[in-house]
Amino acid sequence: MPLIPLQIPAGVYRNGTDFQGSNRWRDANLVRWVEGTMRPVRGWEDRVSLGSAAPRGALSWQDTSSDRWFAAGFHDSLVVSTESNITTDISPADLTVGSLDAAVETGFGGGFYGGGFYGTERADTGNYAEATTWSLDNFGSWLVACSTADGRLLEWQLNTGTPAAAIANAPTDNLGLLVTEERFLFALGAGGNMRRVQWSDRESNTLWTPAATNEAGDIELQTSGQIMQGIRTRGQSLIITDTDAHSATYIGGQFVYGFQRVGSSCGAISRKAASAVDEGVFWMGQRGFFGYAGGAVQDIPCEVGDYVFNDINTAQASKIWSVTNQQYNEIWWFYCSGGSNEIDRYVSYNYKEGHWSIGQLSRTAGFDRGVFRRPMWFATGGNAYNHDTGLNYEGADVFAESGPISLGSGDNVMAATMLIPDELTQGDVSATFKTRFYSNGPERSYGPYTMANPTSVRFTGRQVRMRVEGERLADWRVGVMRLDAVAGSKR
Repeated sequence: MPLIPLQIPAGVYRNGTDFQGSNRWRDANLVRWVEGTMRPVRGWEDRVSLGSAAPRGALSWQDTSSDRWFAAGFHDSLVVSTESNITTDISPADLTVGSLDAAVETGFGGGFYGGGFYGTERADTGNYAEATTWSLDNFGSWLVACSTADGRLLEWQLNTGTPAAAIANAPTDNLGLLVTEERFLFALGAGGNMRRVQWSDRESNTLWTPAATNEAGDIELQTSGQIMQGIRTRGQSLIITDTDAHSATYIGGQFVYGFQRVGSSCGAISRKAASAVDEGVFWMGQRGFFGYAGGAVQDIPCEVGDYVFNDINTAQASKIWSVTNQQYNEIWWFYCSGGSNEIDRYVSYNYKEGHWSIGQLSRTAGFDRGVFRRPMWFATGGNAYNHDTGLNYEGADVFAESGPISLGSGDNVMAATMLIPDELTQGDVSATFKTRFYSNGPERSYGPYTMANPTSVRFTGRQVRMRVEGERLADWRVGVMRLDAVAGSKR
């Protein structure tokens, strides 16, 4: 009988029933697909500790002297480090301390009097207090920053002996900031108005009062939501609220910037949910993912949406953040699973090949390679790690497991006797097979099988799931394996 190719498309499919994901990968951890071949995500190495809590915002930049810096914002501090890992706390002495975790005030005083029945558990509709996050950007060589708890626009001028200071004349009680391509500093949610965008004069972040002799200005977006995030993209800036999205394009003249709604019902789930690459801006919404590359916002079909949104801690949604990994054409989103108050999972999207992956990893802030040779991501204890380097996974399993694969047409019981592996280096991975006779029937496991050429196997069923797991620390590759199977019986 001809060999049966286990030709499973790239990426994870985790929507609907188990059988709905037939002939697709259904579960994974720390793996990616490149040009149809599965390989492990590279590991990480410890770099430096910047604090003892979880950072909620990070940035790297290079100054005009070619010195490299990176910064991280915590709920109670702002910290910078040099390329040689010399770390300095640059928090203003009067920085407003924020919250490490989000909180929903559903207890006494957390709602309206008479809004329920005595003895009945109160719905999750109280006032929502976000976990503190930071907007970080560079204004030339200098760092500009805004904490959601503090609300001031801060600036640090590279002097490690002097802390960051509030920018003179800038609005206060802001939700975030953005430096545009034209070198205007945007205050988002300016002055306590959650729909207001206010900007300084070009190249002058201390001049905020509009006049005929400058280009300072402001606008209140026509939206029912509040501004969540601003991000630069090609030729314009994108302002994303929790309900819609607006483009900001420099037009000069009296109005300076033109604003246009480019998407509705596409709000961001958090203030760090969007990332930009050459192909556009991508972000996570309340129940889906969106992209903007000019024109109008587009829904991104998500093949793991059920898995992500049906097991996510929405009370801690303000901690969700995204980061690019442009070396592999990926956007990663990190979030808290339903049973966790801190980030413990990720979902990633390959925006060029159009497939998804999932896994478990606790990282709370970070940035892509560019200024530094490797991506740098931060853990809950404030440690910075160089990522996509080496093969250290701190004991985490690196694997991918398929949904059910029917042997033959699935009508008859088939008996598999031999596996022909397809690896870059034979023996780097092992394979385990899990068989069933019916979709919801009991499952039996066979293996793991260490790869030989060929590999003797013995299992019987109408459908089989395959689990591929790293057998040793190596940068392995797995292509299309093949099974030799014949008609069999239940016994």
